[in-house]
Amino acid sequence: MADTDPDELERRIARTRAELAQTVDAIADRVSPKRVAQRGVEEVKARAEHLVSSVGDLVGITPRPVRFGDEPDDLWEDEQPNLGPALIAVGAVLVIGATLVMWRRRRRG
Repeated sequence: MADTDPDELERRIARTRAELAQTVDAIADRVSPKRVAQRGVEEVKARAEHLVSSVGDLVGITPRPVRFGDEPDDLWEDEQPNLGPALIAVGAVLVIGATLVMWRRRRRG
């Protein structure tokens, strides 16, 4: 008889409505354009930080957080490394690669 009690049914309906309202609110919050954009920005920031730390590790420098008013020359903790040889090597690889691509195209055509 407890299953057909009108008061119990009303309480179950009210509880189900409240749960459904919470679920709908959670879904709306998850798919709202503002939240989607916010998650996208956080992901891009995380990837950029990872890229900066990877490049810093590769060339042997340690970046530090930038603060408003910092001078551009003071962005690195240690003394600035000599990047000239690394940049020359990258340029040489690019020139050699472009030369090979052009050479292969001429041989085909």
